[in-house]
Amino acid sequence: MNLQSRLREEPEINLTSLIDVVLLLLVFFMVSTSFVKETEISLRLPQADAQSEAVLEVENLEIVITQTGSYLVNGRALVNNERSTLRTAIEQTIGASRDLPVFIRADAQATHQAVVTAMDVVGQLGFVQISIATVTPPEA
Repeated sequence: MNLQSRLREEPEINLTSLIDVVLLLLVFFMVSTSFVKETEISLRLPQADAQSEAVLEVENLEIVITQTGSYLVNGRALVNNERSTLRTAIEQTIGASRDLPVFIRADAQATHQAVVTAMDVVGQLGFVQISIATVTPPEA
């Protein structure tokens, strides 16, 4: 009778395929993940009411954007089209009051960038009542 114990071989685990799979998953998630935070503008659109009464004229902020991208704040032209100039003009015109309605009127040929810049500036200043003025085309 042979009672000697045999030397048992340790099982080998081949990790090469596991490492390959993990590396491929890592590359896939790195490529498919977007690290850019998208900016967004939240708008609260007005609703028409058929029984609305005449609204009293209140003080408001009106920003006009011309075809060339120039800004006018309450009828006053700005010296340049910079964001900081627009911000300063709004702060000087309104002061500390942030509860006034803001009307943005843009020329049909004005760039989207100029309109979005104006909306961004008034949003950063804390205005919440932002309206974009439109013109109703004449009926044919």
